[in-house]
Amino acid sequence: MSTLRFKAVEQAMGRKAVSVAIPEERPEVYYGKQVFNRQKMFEYLPKQTFDALVDAIDNRKSLPREYADNVAQGMKQWALENGARHYTHWFQPLTDGTAEKHDSFIEHDGKGGVIEKFTGKMLVQQEPDASSFPSGGIRNTFEARGYSAWDISSPAFILGETLCIPTIFISYTGESLDYKTPLLRALNAVDKAGTRVARFFDPEVKHVNAYLGWEQEYFLVDEALYFARPDLALTGRTLMGHESAKNQQLEDHYFGAIPSRVEAFMLDLEIEAHKLGIPVKTRHNEVAPNQFELAPIFEEVNLANDHNLLIMSVMNEVGKRHNFRVLLHEKPFAGVNGSGKHNNWSLGTDKGVLLFSPGKTQKENLQFITFVAIVMAAVHKHNALIKASIASATNAHRLGANEAPPAIISIFTGDQLSHILDDIKNGKVNLELSDKEGMTVGVNQIPEIMIDSTDRNRTSPFAFVGNRFEFRAMGSSANCATAMLALNAAVADELNIFADKIQDRFEKGEDLNKAILTEVKELVESSEAIHFDGNGYSDEWKEEASKRGLDCETSVPLIYDAYLSDSSKEMFNRTGVLSDVELEARNEVKWEMYTKKIQIEARVLGDLAINHIIPVATRYQLTLLDNVRKMAEVFPKVDADNFSADDLVTIAKMADHMKVIKQEVAAMVDARRVANKIKDERKKALVYHDEVLPHMDTIRYRIDKLELMVDNEIWPLPKYRELLFIR
Repeated sequence: MSTLRFKAVEQAMGRKAVSVAIPEERPEVYYGKQVFNRQKMFEYLPKQTFDALVDAIDNRKSLPREYADNVAQGMKQWALENGARHYTHWFQPLTDGTAEKHDSFIEHDGKGGVIEKFTGKMLVQQEPDASSFPSGGIRNTFEARGYSAWDISSPAFILGETLCIPTIFISYTGESLDYKTPLLRALNAVDKAGTRVARFFDPEVKHVNAYLGWEQEYFLVDEALYFARPDLALTGRTLMGHESAKNQQLEDHYFGAIPSRVEAFMLDLEIEAHKLGIPVKTRHNEVAPNQFELAPIFEEVNLANDHNLLIMSVMNEVGKRHNFRVLLHEKPFAGVNGSGKHNNWSLGTDKGVLLFSPGKTQKENLQFITFVAIVMAAVHKHNALIKASIASATNAHRLGANEAPPAIISIFTGDQLSHILDDIKNGKVNLELSDKEGMTVGVNQIPEIMIDSTDRNRTSPFAFVGNRFEFRAMGSSANCATAMLALNAAVADELNIFADKIQDRFEKGEDLNKAILTEVKELVESSEAIHFDGNGYSDEWKEEASKRGLDCETSVPLIYDAYLSDSSKEMFNRTGVLSDVELEARNEVKWEMYTKKIQIEARVLGDLAINHIIPVATRYQLTLLDNVRKMAEVFPKVDADNFSADDLVTIAKMADHMKVIKQEVAAMVDARRVANKIKDERKKALVYHDEVLPHMDTIRYRIDKLELMVDNEIWPLPKYRELLFIR
């Protein structure tokens, strides 16, 4: 075994669970300890300032500038009392991650010393460099000015010794350079449009809120093994590696007993999350070995998204304390389940009514069906855009494989809702929704089991699951805002179109309920193509989806074109979520990021193939050749030929594999050189997809064959059987 690999495996096998300092208090005591939430606001702010801030948050209003100094003073006092020494504007650039620049609280006191100071101006606005973040051409190197501005709806928090203030990030000329700005615009749009429609059923509704419950899947790998794999360390996934004889085929890992080391990590993570006000609730083993999941209680979309980005950062820090590395890549290991981030999305009124939840009366059920039909129409009309919102170089490895949904957007509704939609389409008014039915299993000790009205479909990318839609196509490493801003904007636009039509019919004297049913029927009919409750993995569905006019493109660079279609531009403009300039800039960034990720992977793979795998394979080949030669010297020719036959076959096969690897690496390098000369980001991304990626697949196939042939003692990289099982 190679020295590095031997030491890494030995270290991993010697790991023991790290003890966790468990607080003596229950979670409700320390929950939100590091968050400037309403309780802290009430304690540290003057009453008038507190009332003004709460009113601004609850009613989606701007906070008058005159209150900013009071908020900053109270926030600073709280932060200093809790050990903070710096503050930062915490924002979300177009990298799928977060960014922060730390400033200390100190200022000159005019007497040769310093004082700790934090003003309203410092709180409300900062000026980070906008030229060094992806901007799609909006900002150039010589045009560096950008602004971050305080998002009052997401509470500040302390991470380590730093007060973090969630903010938006825009350019000097006003365009969004982040994900939070358009997400907030989309949420405002769906609030206003949703309220218009909700008021047809309850005139007292003031707001419609969007909610999100994310399910974060991830892999854990021992830190020693991680650093013994340059591909994992540099790209987040294994670029080579033959599958382990045992992986997930026995289905014994899913919901299995959590290994003690992992449980210690999970507990530590939960404690840190709860202190930060992140309501993580669920944890379990996922399907693949070393794969796990955590999920929180639902929150308003903007806050939930901030919390997801924060938990991804905290996971990495906690993982290091436990000698783990957290893998958030969508497909770090071939042949086993990839990791998604299911986005459970719903809408609800300020009066506590969930709009995707059936009610107890005909009127409540009409409202429920109306909002479901509008969502189906929006997703159907913009199915290419919805897919583009979750497309990436990394998620492309996951979609359509090992329980991940396919790269075709469809909606699963379940039997009961399907029957109702069919009745409406056929002109029947049937709004009776049955309650959960009971089922017994013939064992007296087991109570009656209440059966939901819908089953689940794990191959559906967008499934109705009782009182929400589960957007399952989202990748584990992505910013939820990419999908949430597109979905909420599309739904807001459809809500407005619907409200306009109903208002027009009503003003012409038509009965309100009749008008609603008529328009709902048209929505159900027009969106019939998006409704599919069958097996999304089947070849028949791919053919059928194409016939239905659904977007079936699988090339990520081409999928991104949906953002720039006329229908997408018009929709984003009508809702005020993204301007044409912002859309075009974002696509430039998306194509550029796609290219760079494939470029990095190709470079790493080429280096490993030529400088790690080929030398080791050559060394083993020479060992076999030496054996054949010595056999010929010792034994008569006939015996030597018989004894050496298998070795000669192996030598020949290895020679063929190494020849192809060298040829493919050279061809891949040439393809990269051609692509890198292309100035147009879209064309460059297409060349990387069409000309570079195929070489990588071939190289991997050949290396994986060599892994099965070369002596295990000298293979340089930890294998899947070593990486995939926590010791």
